[in-house]
Parts: sequence; C-alpha cells; structure tokens
Amino acid sequence: MTRIHYLLFVLLLSLVTLPAVQAATGNDGLAQARDNIRAIFPELKPEAIQPTPIPGLYQVTLGANLVYLSGDARYAVQGSIIDLKTRSNLTEQARTRLRREAIAAVPEDQMIVFSPKDPKHTVTVFTDIDCGYCRKLHSQIQDYMKQGIKVRYLFYPRAGLGSESARKAEAVWCARDRRKALTLAKQGKPIEMKTCKNPVAHDFQLGQELGVTGTPSIITEDGELIPGYVPPQRLRQILDQLAATGKG
Repeated sequence: MTRIHYLLFVLLLSLVTLPAVQAATGNDGLAQARDNIRAIFPELKPEAIQPTPIPGLYQVTLGANLVYLSGDARYAVQGSIIDLKTRSNLTEQARTRLRREAIAAVPEDQMIVFSPKDPKHTVTVFTDIDCGYCRKLHSQIQDYMKQGIKVRYLFYPRAGLGSESARKAEAVWCARDRRKALTLAKQGKPIEMKTCKNPVAHDFQLGQELGVTGTPSIITEDGELIPGYVPPQRLRQILDQLAATGKG
C-alpha cells in the first residue's frame, strides 16, 4: 500500500469515527474548514485544502490525488466536478496541474532521455522493460525524434518492485550506457544484471500517485495523460493540437 493509498484509507476510517466539529461558514469558513480537515490529516499544509466552486465543498490534495470534503469534514465526495456552463472538467484540470508539477520536480538526470537536436515537444513516458507496447514504442524511438519529440523515460515495472522487470530496470540504470542498455533490454537481449543506487522505486511510486495503471503511459509537458502506445506521427499531431489550445 502506497503512502497516498494509506492516507485515503485513513480518511475513510476517520470519517466514520471523527467527532462532530464546527461547520465552516462566514468569512472564516476556509480557515475553519482547514482546521476541520486537518484534524483528519494533520500533516497537510493549509494550501492543500482549497475551496471549490460549490459552496461548502473543499478540494483536498493528497500527493497527486484529489478528494472532496465538506467544510465540517463529515462528508466525502468522489468523482469529478464538471462546470456545465463551460463544459470543463475542473477535477481533471486540477489533476493535470498536479501531474505537471510532479513531473517537473524530477530532474532529467534521473530519467533516461532520447532527444532530437531541436525538440518541438517533450513527453515523459512511464515504461516497463517487458511490456509489449513499450517495446513497440521504443523500437520507433528514432521516428519519435524525427517528429521532433523528446522522450524521457521513467520506470514503471507493472509486476511490482520485486519482479524480474524491476530487476532489469535497475540493471539498465546501473549500466555504463543507459540508453544502449535500455534498447538492448527492450529487444529482449541480455544485459549485465548490475545493482546500484537507482530511481526505480521512486518512479514506480510516482506513477501510482499520478494514476498510472498501465504502460506505456505518456505525460505531456502540461501534464496531460495519454494512456497506451501512440504511433510517432499521431503523437506529433496530438501534441501539436494540445499546444495550439494551450495544453501542450
């Protein structure tokens, strides 16, 4: 169970046992709501609790996950908030921002990067060494770069951290030439099974917190999540469209 999943579990238990608290109303409503909600999650910073457009309902950020609580911390709401006037999914907009910030916090020297000389777009891909569509994507890495796409890899061994895929990911990271080792591993060729300090566990937990459920999972510079394999030319079209609408 990840830390975020544990916090969500604690939330459900707390909602059953939490004593009655003061309702959040008036000018001090936000401050009171934060006090009420932090009684459940004392480690939360105040800015992790923000009002929503719905009076009395607050957005609570747990890592890269969102949950909605009433100001008195009695009611929890799961799902998305939709603005029917603008036809906007406000929850997905918030998740996109959280993904963007989380990925931006990972330095490139903690990724394996394949980049053209003058990239037009950058994507971050959660990948599994043994995933068939991950291998298909990587077999076309030169074509992605020809499309002006910079590909930055993070590890997401779907079978878990104790799996053979995770051990291969660690060996790739510990290789002298990580890009060459990754390419060989994705071709099913043997690589030296070295061990060293590596980011595999960090990447895996980050992927879980960001809602990655399968590989490859592609995240754009703006935090949009594109699940699954996308051919190079089609991915360039998607990224161009997102950039044109300010979402790339």
